[in-house]
Amino acid sequence: MFHQRLGCSSISFRHQDLPTALHTMRGLGFAEIDLGALPGVCDHVPYVLDSEAVKAVAAVVNNSGLRVRSVNGDIGNLNATLDAGAQEARERHLEMLLTLAAKTGADALVLPCGAIDHDPLQSLEEDIDVVAAQLIHASVRAKEFGVELWTESLHYYRLCWNTERAQLLADRLAGSDVGIVMDFSHIVASGGDPVDFVDRFAARVKHVHLRDAVPATDNEPGNINLSIGNGKADFTAGLAALRDMGYAGHFSLELETRDVTHEERPAAAAKAASFITDLI
Repeated sequence: MFHQRLGCSSISFRHQDLPTALHTMRGLGFAEIDLGALPGVCDHVPYVLDSEAVKAVAAVVNNSGLRVRSVNGDIGNLNATLDAGAQEARERHLEMLLTLAAKTGADALVLPCGAIDHDPLQSLEEDIDVVAAQLIHASVRAKEFGVELWTESLHYYRLCWNTERAQLLADRLAGSDVGIVMDFSHIVASGGDPVDFVDRFAARVKHVHLRDAVPATDNEPGNINLSIGNGKADFTAGLAALRDMGYAGHFSLELETRDVTHEERPAAAAKAASFITDLI
């Protein structure tokens, strides 16, 4: 029905509990998903994640018959310097997320590119150094679990919120195993160009998130919460650029949209999937 490399993030149906969201996505014809594990964004995975919670979530996901491409998680502000106790707690949370990724057969754990704040805690250079070091450490841990570590290197609401900062982070990740997740909505909301993003980072892009957006204006911030076709993202050009660069990875509809009702959401997801399938 849809392109075999196109999946759907459970964040698209975050208003439903996990079993219902999985049933909805499978019923629409998706064969693979990204599993949202982002506190405050998607509660399909408990934030207090212990071994029993991992076992319970993995059982629900594995029983759905859906393939998991990635677990989209968060282990706190990666640019924060932690004391020993907080670092130990972060390490435990990372281990549980990696265990979940392994138990669900995911390719990777995805972590963000810093705190939910454009302002650095120290200097920009120092903060990005810390973020890169934390991501590289997480990628080393990920290998122990047989999964990869990816980062959404440009996120409109986080430290690395535009192309320039994404470039600074990518420079520090050079030579590491940390892959990059490209998100059309965050690029567009920040005033960036998806084609430019592909030109810069194609060799490192492991996964692509799809949602529409409009860039910031003098009076309004950028809006990343739009259904595909309701914003300014040029999916035709961006996907063509990926194809021309030999991108062989997968795509995921991450439809955390606020321009449709919950009742309209399944039909909107199917419409978006058909549109993107034609472009892939």
